Formats: sequence, structure tokens, C-alpha cells
Amino acid sequence: MRLLLRYLRLAAKGQLRYRSTFYLTAFAQIAMPLSLLAGISLLFARFGTLGGWSMGEALLCYGVTQVAFALAELSSRGFDNFPSILANGEFDRILVRPRGLMLQVLGSRLDLSRFGRLIVGGIVLAWAAKGSGVEWTPLKAATIALMTLCGAVVFSSLFVLGAAFAFLTTDGLELVNIFTDGGREMAQYPMSIYERWLRLFFTFVIPFACVNYLPLLFVLGRPGTGPAYALLPLAGLAFALPCLLAWRAGTRRYVSTGS
Repeated sequence: MRLLLRYLRLAAKGQLRYRSTFYLTAFAQIAMPLSLLAGISLLFARFGTLGGWSMGEALLCYGVTQVAFALAELSSRGFDNFPSILANGEFDRILVRPRGLMLQVLGSRLDLSRFGRLIVGGIVLAWAAKGSGVEWTPLKAATIALMTLCGAVVFSSLFVLGAAFAFLTTDGLELVNIFTDGGREMAQYPMSIYERWLRLFFTFVIPFACVNYLPLLFVLGRPGTGPAYALLPLAGLAFALPCLLAWRAGTRRYVSTGS
């Protein structure tokens, strides 16, 4: 933990040396989710409801997804940058350092401008929590927190999986980006609006529905749901296991460039 905090301090010092670049990047991180929010607002202004969901209810989906993705981006973008670490031989130096591999890769890229997306998502989530008409209980509040944390785990696990594919081919990362960026776009809307095969894939293969849509049904008091739905976000932790195993397999088969 001390080493990670040191990485954060160094990242802050380095990025704030170029304040104009940092502020512009942070502004872009704020503008992107706001543009998506404007699109959602236009949809509800035109149709009133979306798949039986009100705007306040749908914005709970949006807020949880944006906060989860922002946390994953803030902490795990080093794995997204991993192909370049392999290509320039930096991973060879990481291997000989007396620290954990994952911690060093995490610390290789900590982009603090991602706080912009985190702030927007947090504000929308707080507003939606008040405007969705939910009768809040400690269990429901804990469910939202668990959804956010486990959603961040799912996104981070996909970044780790992309880094594991980089041991085989750098082109594999683009395939994983379909599920990270595409998953973020998809999960910010109620899953009920999608085709059945897509819902099944994002429930049992990549569990976005388990960390967002299904527990949210319980929070909103939908018929047929119960307290057991509050535990569904833990499927995100189960998804992390094969991703970590893939990363471990990749590091074991890695052959140094000798440079």
C-alpha cells in the first residue's frame, strides 16, 4: 500500500507539471460522460420511459457504471498500456525488481485526470438515488456500494485479461476493448432493452448484468426479487479469478528479449 501511495504521489507530481494538458484532459473526461448523459436525457424526453424504466431509475444504471469504470480506469490503466511495456523491454526490468509484478504494472500508468469521470458519475448517482423514488434501506445502500466496487473489479479484470492476451499478440487488446468500452456503453442502460442472447452473454460470461442490472432490480423493488439479489455483484469477484489466472499463465510463458 505504501508503494502504491508513492506511485500516486509521483503520478500527481509528473502530471501537474504540465497543468494545461492535465486540465484539458480532465475537462475531456468530464465532457464525455456529460455528452452521454445528454443523449439519455433526449431519449427520455422523446419516449418518456425506456423498457419500463423511468429516467431516474435508468440514471442509477448510468451512475453506477460510470463510477465503476472511472475507478477501474484510475487504478488499472497500466494493464491497458501493457503491450507498449512489452514492446519497449520495460517488462524485463519489472521482472528483476523485488516487487510484485501486478503492483508495478498498476503503478506504471496512474492517470489522475480520470477523476473527472468519477466526479460526474458520482454526482449523477447521488441525484438519481434521490430522484428515483427508491425507499432506501441500509441493505439497498450497501447493494449500490457493492455494485460499484464489483463493477470496477469487472472492468479492471478485463484490462488484466487484455494484458494477458498481449503475451500472445498485441492485436488481442483491441478485442478486449470491445468489452471494456463497449461494456461501459451497454451497462449504462437497463439490460432489458437488449436481445436475449446479449443478456445471457453479459450475465454468464462477462457478468455486467450481475454487478449492475439484476441487483438494481432489487434496489428498485421489482416483483420477484429479494435480498439474495444483493449478493449477485460478487459474481464480479468470481470473474476476476480466470482473468488473474490468464495473467499468471502469460507471465510464466514470457521469454525475455535479452535486451
